[in-house]
Amino acid sequence: MSARRAAIIAVRTYQYAISPLLGHHCRFYPTCSEYTCQAIERYGVAKGSWLGIKRIGRCHPWHAGGVDPVP
Repeated sequence: MSARRAAIIAVRTYQYAISPLLGHHCRFYPTCSEYTCQAIERYGVAKGSWLGIKRIGRCHPWHAGGVDPVP
C-alpha cells in the first residue's frame, strides 16, 4: 500500500469513526478532513498533509469560513 493511500485511509477512518461522535463543527466547505483527502490526492502526502494542517488551523470560531477549495 502506498503512503498516499494509507494517509487517505487514516483520514477516512477519522471521518466515519470519530467525526460523527464530535458533531459538525467545520466552518468550511469542503470539510477540513475532506479538504485534506483532496489535497493528499492532488499533491501527495507531504504537501497535502501540510495544506490540511494549515486549513485546520484556520477552522476556528473567529474565522468566517465558507467555500475554500484545494488550490
